[in-house]
This record gives sequence, structure tokens and C-alpha cells, in this order.
Amino acid sequence: MTIPMSSPDLTDREREAVLEVLRTPRLSMGPRLEAFEAGVARRVGAKHAIAVSSGTAGLHLAALAAGIGDGDLVITTPFSFVASANVLLYERAVPIFVDVDPQTGDIDPALVEEAVHDLLKGGERRQRRLPRKGASDGVLKALLPVDAFGQPADYERLVKEARAHSLIVIEDACEAFGATYNGRPAGMFGDVGVFAFYPNKQMTTGEGGVVTTHSEEEWHQLKSLRNQGRADDGGWLDHARLGFNYRIDDVRAAIGIGQLEKLDRILALRREAAQRYGELLRDVHVEVPHADDADHLRSWFVYVVKLPEGADRERVIAGLEARGVATSRYLPCIHLQSYMRERYGFAEGLCPVAEGIAKRTLALPFYAQLEREDQEYAVEALRAAVG
Repeated sequence: MTIPMSSPDLTDREREAVLEVLRTPRLSMGPRLEAFEAGVARRVGAKHAIAVSSGTAGLHLAALAAGIGDGDLVITTPFSFVASANVLLYERAVPIFVDVDPQTGDIDPALVEEAVHDLLKGGERRQRRLPRKGASDGVLKALLPVDAFGQPADYERLVKEARAHSLIVIEDACEAFGATYNGRPAGMFGDVGVFAFYPNKQMTTGEGGVVTTHSEEEWHQLKSLRNQGRADDGGWLDHARLGFNYRIDDVRAAIGIGQLEKLDRILALRREAAQRYGELLRDVHVEVPHADDADHLRSWFVYVVKLPEGADRERVIAGLEARGVATSRYLPCIHLQSYMRERYGFAEGLCPVAEGIAKRTLALPFYAQLEREDQEYAVEALRAAVG
């Protein structure tokens, strides 16, 4: 018996939508793209949505639109997929990692406030916030919080702090499409929001992402940047700025349209699967994800448990895999990745909460069509492996 980590919810609706595109001469930059962007914008309440080739591409364009460049400092989280920090390195900016809340895994707003004040004060307090090497006299430019595992960060405090010091907020909502914070959709709290639609996400376009903004000027800039810097009012080969090939084609946009049509059902099924795991794991010696509160309604991206302190995670993983249950170490800390250590001199102890969580987390199989009997099997395998 093999239970995969994830499986996209694709039906004949998406397959027919792809065939419809293939019957036309417009495989890219066509009407399906515009319809998909309009659908995402309506769903989250954004004025504009710009579809791109991946969530990483979206974050990179958001950093460019924010004017983040050589030596600039950006406060972000260590507990995320590496893309959220990599996009800063693309522009030679410096990530300033701040620890996370032990319950949510989201960046801790109180620690962000301390970091902002230290970096702006200068002197010894600023110096101790900078990496051991590779930093410069750059200015603090932005906050880049991540909605970890579909749980929106505490944007009320984060945005308030950013506005007080004229900092830009880029919301990495790549894992949180469909989530809400204080009744508002995720992705709508920063100056820009970014979503991702990789196959393991709540909805998928295969590969793809979307950047959202309320700014007309930024909308035009982002559209140009994703398409080799082409000018809005120019010809096919007229380019106004240095850009990238970050386009998404109409085939993937058509899949996205089909996914949007049934998104509420997908989210409900994932929520039900999470609730079943919570019930099944009650007597297993692991820590389940914390419950939503009045302000946060997560969009279930992955189901991650924490093993007991001191547990041998590799032995548990081996036990699950021996029984055909896929799993993953979700997530290693970004600042402890080898290339980050080499470039900036990061080491253990920088973000102790995130580091402690990262040593204990384990993602279980999770997707909309996950059957109860498969969850029961996975939990029994986990129970045996944990011992």
C-alpha cells in the first residue's frame, strides 16, 4: 500500500479546458490568461492580478517592484521554503531572519518590532542583527512575512510596524490561497501579495503563481517585468525595461480556471481531511497543528505534526516509508542551508524557536481526495513508528 504526500484534484473539467485551448491558435498571452487573472482577483478582492510562471517568479517580481536591490535589508522568516529568501539574493539584498511564533510557525511580530528598532537605531544594536559576513551598509527596505502552512501571519501588527517606518510589506501567501485573517483574504495585507499553484497546493495550474496589487502603476510594471520588459504601448519587440520570461501560458491558465470553479469544494475537503487527522491522532504521541482562532482561518496546505522532544525523526520516517506512507521533513530552516551558511556565516542559535520546530516536524500525506481508510493506515503506521 502506497499513500503519496499529495495529489492534485483534477477532473474532466480541467482536461476539457486544456483541449479547448489546444484547439485554438492562442496558446499563450490569450483570453484564458486574462480570464484566470480576473478570477483570482475576484476571489481575493484585489484590483489587479498578474499571473506568472511560479510563486518564486511572483516573489521575485514583487521584490523588483518594491525597489529592493543591492545591499538592502529585508526582514523575513527562516521557517519557509527557500524561495522566500532566494528572491532577495537574486537582487543582492540581504535577508535578516527573525524567529517565529512557536505555535503558528509564522514570523513573531514582537521580534520583528525589536529587529526593526535595532536596525534603524544603528551602532551595536544594528550590528548584532546583521549576518557575520556578506552584509553592507544597506538600508532596511521591507518586511517579507510568510503565511506558513496556510496560516496567515499577524498582519495587524506587522503592517502597523511597517507603516510606522515606511517599510514595504510583501506578503508571501504562496501556501495560503483561500485563507482569511480578520475576515479578509490572505494576500491582501501587504503592498503586494503572492500566491503559488504548484501541484501540492490547495489548487494548481501545474506550475504557476499570481501577484496581486491595488496599484495601477504597479500592475503595469509587473505585467511588463514578467514579459521581458515589454512596453504596454509599444510593439511586439519594443522593450521599456530589463524584464524576465515569467509568463504563464493559456494551457495552465485554463487549468486554473477549472480549479477556481471548484475551489470551495477543494478547501472543504482538505478541511475535513485535517479534522479527521486531528481525531485519529488523539492518542498518538505527537503534537497536532494548533486550532484556528477568531482572527485566523487557515487554508489547509499541508498537515504537519511535531514529534516528541528527542524523538529519532529519521527512524520514524524510515518506519513510515517501510509501510508505504510518504512523508517529508517540513521544513528545514533556511538560514541553516549550506549555501546560506557559506554566504552569510549563519549558524545554529540565530532563531532557536524555528530551529527547534524544524527538528521535530513531519508532514503526513494530505490532499483533497484523501480517503479516511488511507488516513487510518497512515496514522497506524505513525503510531508504530513513534512507538
